[in-house]
Amino acid sequence: MRQPQPLDLSDTIVAQATLPGRGALAIVRMSGPRAHAIAARIAERWPGAPRQATRSTLRDAAGEPIDDALVLRYDAPASYTGQDAVEFITHGGLIVPTSVVAAAIALGARLAEPGEFTRRAVLEGKLDLLQAEAAGDLVSAASSAAQRTALGQLYGGLSRRVLALRDEIVALEALIAYDIDFPEEDDGPIDPARIREAAAHLASSLQALLDTAPTGAMVREGALVVLAGVPNAGKSSLFNALLGESRAIVTEIPGTTRDAIEAVIDRPRWPIRLVDTAGLREALDPVERLGVQVSESYVRRAALVLVCGDDAASLETAATAVRAAASDAAVIFVRTKSDLSSAADLDRDALSLGSDVHRRAACAVSAETGQGLRDLIERVDGALASRAALPEADADAPLLTQERHRAAVAAALTEAREFEAAWASGAVPASVAAVHLRTAAAALETLIGRVDVEDVLDELFSRFCVGK
Repeated sequence: MRQPQPLDLSDTIVAQATLPGRGALAIVRMSGPRAHAIAARIAERWPGAPRQATRSTLRDAAGEPIDDALVLRYDAPASYTGQDAVEFITHGGLIVPTSVVAAAIALGARLAEPGEFTRRAVLEGKLDLLQAEAAGDLVSAASSAAQRTALGQLYGGLSRRVLALRDEIVALEALIAYDIDFPEEDDGPIDPARIREAAAHLASSLQALLDTAPTGAMVREGALVVLAGVPNAGKSSLFNALLGESRAIVTEIPGTTRDAIEAVIDRPRWPIRLVDTAGLREALDPVERLGVQVSESYVRRAALVLVCGDDAASLETAATAVRAAASDAAVIFVRTKSDLSSAADLDRDALSLGSDVHRRAACAVSAETGQGLRDLIERVDGALASRAALPEADADAPLLTQERHRAAVAAALTEAREFEAAWASGAVPASVAAVHLRTAAAALETLIGRVDVEDVLDELFSRFCVGK
């Protein structure tokens, strides 16, 4: 594995920005002080103006032709990195873009480290850390919800929210500083109630942002929804029906599914990680028992469990097994194979399930006919929305999508509450209590890169692809 090189903004870097392999087109990106000079030696024709695409023959360091391509020029600071930059749009495949990269290296560029283009954008002030993370999240987004959230963060939604909270802290610090430094001014000392109200509002705002972390995790990783039930209860058929394709083997033999099968359903608010599990029962076969243990593990970690059964008895057995797995997940009871039962059978099963309102509201579905599937998906969305505790009106609000975000905001909230307590007690000098505010502000500043965050940068950009 290649070790990261010391970051030097005076270097000119180059990399392929598209996935290597067979394809119609590829993009090679170059940035740095000598980017234009090197590119001008590769391209026979040079763009006369920034952001102007020019068709040109590309040649290597020895003058041999490489490709007939487009050349785009970007002048500092109006580029992604804030430096002079060039993009070559070449034919795809393995050889052509690799030859362009090799030509640039032969003429004095070096191969970029993972994420180095975006890292330069951060260091040149084109992006803050939250926006840089969003660029990586947008590239790796596996759902429309993740894409929408990353794009909002890239446009600065979360950055503006964090900066607003930081400004709120600074304003509170200013009140305290005024009270300390100018106690005898004509206006008199600052009313302590005013500071208490400002501190309470700050803590409330930080808590509201922190409360978005579970939703952010669901958007980023997907909400884990597990199909659980006794063997041959129709879980695999329902799994396939919800996906619209045959992913799980469906037979009449109990215990066919011996491992968990996972797939993603792209829903508007967050992706659903749907998991089909082995039937929950006392298994004698060692391999099947391992499958049951995997099922129990998924049930314990689930955000929502679909307890499946084809009659009241199998639903009751499955419910008991789910409770035994010590899951705190939300539960929806699903009456499978409803096409094989009469309305009277379904009513009788509902009555026999007792007084539990969730069981009375068991969703009747048929994987064969599609009956009840739409209703089930809507109920899944509703149950997950309740668990996320994010109002529908705030669906596009900035979310904390990474542990780094959650930890920083939690630290700021802790300090804000410490300040509240110290101020309310009156036993701590104002100048000492204000230290908590400065620490809270510093915690938020680490999110956007207002402090020395070299270690954070190293960790963040090591996860990027080379051409980004």
